[in-house]
Amino acid sequence: MNDVHAEKGRLLTPGEVALMFRVDPKTVTRWAAAGRISSIRTPGGHRRFRESEIRALLDGGRSTASTEQIPAQPQSDHTHASV
Repeated sequence: MNDVHAEKGRLLTPGEVALMFRVDPKTVTRWAAAGRISSIRTPGGHRRFRESEIRALLDGGRSTASTEQIPAQPQSDHTHASV
């Protein structure tokens, strides 16, 4: 049997990845579009993510596609000094 999941590992949907990171699925899609995490496109155009890469990110490791860590919280570009 030619099983893609057995050869390359399980593929996750944006919703599954979102549950793991506790973010909205659209956030996961934005991370992929920005190149922060790697994704695979299905023949129908849907994004899928390698479970091994996602688990490595959750464990504090580095993705094979990107060396940039995904921030846990949105970063603000505004800094205010208190005087």
